[in-house]
Amino acid sequence: MLLLGTAVPHLAFAQGGDMSAAQSSVGTEIRAQVGGKYRDFYARRGYWPIWVEKDRIGPQADALLAVIADSAADALDPDDYDPRDLTRLVEESDASGSPKTLARAELALSRALADLVADMRRPFRAVRMRYLDKEVEPSQPDPTEILRAAALAPSLADYVRTMGWMSPLYLQLRQASTRYDDIWADLPAIRVAEGVRMRPGGRSAEIAALRHRLGLPDGDAYDRALAGKVRDFQADHGLKPDGVAGTMTIAALNMGPGHYRRVLSLNLERARLLPGPWTRHVVVDAASARLWYYSKGGLDGTMKVVAGTQATQTPFMAGMIRYATLNPYWNIPPDLVRNKVAPKLLNGGSLKAMNYEALADWSANPAPLAQSAVDWNAVAAGRQEVRVRQLPGGGNAMGKVKFMFPNDLGIYLHDTPQRNLFARDDRHFSNGCVRLEDAQRLGRWFFGDAPKADGDAPEQHVPLPRPVPVYLTYLTAVPTAQGVQFLPDVYDRDGD
Repeated sequence: MLLLGTAVPHLAFAQGGDMSAAQSSVGTEIRAQVGGKYRDFYARRGYWPIWVEKDRIGPQADALLAVIADSAADALDPDDYDPRDLTRLVEESDASGSPKTLARAELALSRALADLVADMRRPFRAVRMRYLDKEVEPSQPDPTEILRAAALAPSLADYVRTMGWMSPLYLQLRQASTRYDDIWADLPAIRVAEGVRMRPGGRSAEIAALRHRLGLPDGDAYDRALAGKVRDFQADHGLKPDGVAGTMTIAALNMGPGHYRRVLSLNLERARLLPGPWTRHVVVDAASARLWYYSKGGLDGTMKVVAGTQATQTPFMAGMIRYATLNPYWNIPPDLVRNKVAPKLLNGGSLKAMNYEALADWSANPAPLAQSAVDWNAVAAGRQEVRVRQLPGGGNAMGKVKFMFPNDLGIYLHDTPQRNLFARDDRHFSNGCVRLEDAQRLGRWFFGDAPKADGDAPEQHVPLPRPVPVYLTYLTAVPTAQGVQFLPDVYDRDGD
């Protein structure tokens, strides 16, 4: 699985100029001490160390020890990685400076990193992601793969410090989860009266309970401090931050910290399945209706999308985007043909005027059907099904391009002429496919330059220079500049 990715290649072991005699001796000691799969990694790099710099263990070891110390945030046990023993080995190597102790510390640090990364990438609960291609199927990375990705990073210390093997969305959500616990999780878990709208300037026993719930001093006044606390809670929980404690705000408060901890944990598991930023890939989050694309260790861009409705959900799915289709047709879903197209035709409309055509079957080269050859009453009643597609053009629902990752659900990323939908906060309007705010920009990222159609011919397929993984996920807790925001569970998946 494309989890760890590859950085910009360079000879890490050549940094700093010529080898010193002591550094060369460390390589000799590594060769004498290393075994198993770790030998494969070190042999390929001439037994040159990744943790030793200028004849001592470098700052990347401190970064690793800090990540291990904080690994409880990843549902791991820091003691599993022997931080005391690692610290002792590093201190001994600093004190003696001998090649033997440096090699011993080097190999212990590599083993700890390999174990930590493998454990951190392993899901702790089942998330029903569907994998379409071998390239994205989960597999436990072996130490050679883990250490190679680390060694190829321009800075090993930065790679470890930022947990470059994990998705930036995971890391941001992990940090936000800690902040959430600090601010909200330990407040009194009391119920606040529902059915009572509380607003600034009021005084009541219900307001006194609200103040207690939000950790403010005793009192019954809806003062400026309470309004600010309510606004903060609303902003962090996906509500309009107006400072008024209405029905939705009270309901969110009464869910209690246990509910939000569970949602955070669930979303961390979903984000755990995503690759690190050294893997060139695309992430689509159906819950927030947003897309991100990454390569070379960082975020290259983001944009809004339109995702599926509650009835026609965008699925959990991962695959490989392999080609773009220019001047695309739109194959209209059978339920829309039944409920939208057939009634219009029965009321005097024409397929030609709507830029549609009816087809004999769902093959690659279907024969066209005359409008008069179809029993549209039977189609409207659901007794008969007919394939109808929209021809390419300015009004085509697919826009000018769609990006294809072959799957039997007919899900893909595509352009759209309905630009007004991107101005909405709730963008769940599609039939499951993903409509792109800026398909041309994403096309430039895929191809280096936006692909251009060769004339007006429909369905022109252009292969990507290199297939790109795409992950359709569902994050109802998302990182923000301030911390974390909980989003509506529009697909009712958080109870899975």
